[in-house]
Amino acid sequence: MTKSSLIQAVATKMPHLSARDVEIVVNTIFDSMTDALGKGDRIEIRGFGSFSVRHRRARMGRNPKTGDSIAVPPKRVPFFTVGHELRERVNDGRLKYPIVKNRAEDDDDESETSASA
Repeated sequence: MTKSSLIQAVATKMPHLSARDVEIVVNTIFDSMTDALGKGDRIEIRGFGSFSVRHRRARMGRNPKTGDSIAVPPKRVPFFTVGHELRERVNDGRLKYPIVKNRAEDDDDESETSASA
């Protein structure tokens, strides 16, 4: 789902609001969340999950092209922890919408298995 499809879905469920009004509300929510995380605050949405900021230490990395060592500075990264209710709903959806492999993928899997045997 993209931000525009989220706006469209909310506008459809709330016909008394224009799509422009819904866009303002969605942008305000995202801006508020971004500002809170920027300050290092934790965001908890009951039944959905929580957003927090994790601190990454400075480390030595490698340039994949040249192989040279590079000093990677410390940084803060957003981190999401899924809530119990969301996890349950996603797992229930797995039963309603099972993953079906297409026949071509099955044939590829079988040829890899027989080639390694």
